[in-house]
Amino acid sequence: MNEEFINPIDPDKITENPHSLEYAHHAGSALIKPEDQGKIKGRALSAMEYQTDMQLNQIYEQMHLLAEQAKKLADRKKISELIYTAEMRFEPLINHTYFLYKKENGIHLLSLVAPSQWGISGKTLTYLATIKLLADHTWEVIDRIEAFNS
Repeated sequence: MNEEFINPIDPDKITENPHSLEYAHHAGSALIKPEDQGKIKGRALSAMEYQTDMQLNQIYEQMHLLAEQAKKLADRKKISELIYTAEMRFEPLINHTYFLYKKENGIHLLSLVAPSQWGISGKTLTYLATIKLLADHTWEVIDRIEAFNS
């Protein structure tokens, strides 16, 4: 009466751990289909290229901005060196506006007097630029004649 059960299914076609199978093990299982590895790699490569190109463009823009800032600073330094070699008969104050002229003898002159305020004595001067002393003791050019380039 105690007969041993014999499973009619081939033991090579069953498993004790169906979750480890690489295919569905019964009709209600989720659909499992192999992935196209070329498609996966292609999408990943495309996403990687997009992201790295975007980051490279951001770095390029930052480099461009830094290069522009460096050029402006170099120009300010050059102009400041020229102004500090100019004749000045007063102590310039930070955040004040001054005027740069060139005398007939070629010497530069820093003045408090605007070009429109000169009388007869201003006829021997050539106006070059309106400048402002910054806190770092460099000079910012506010206005200049076209011929004046530090």
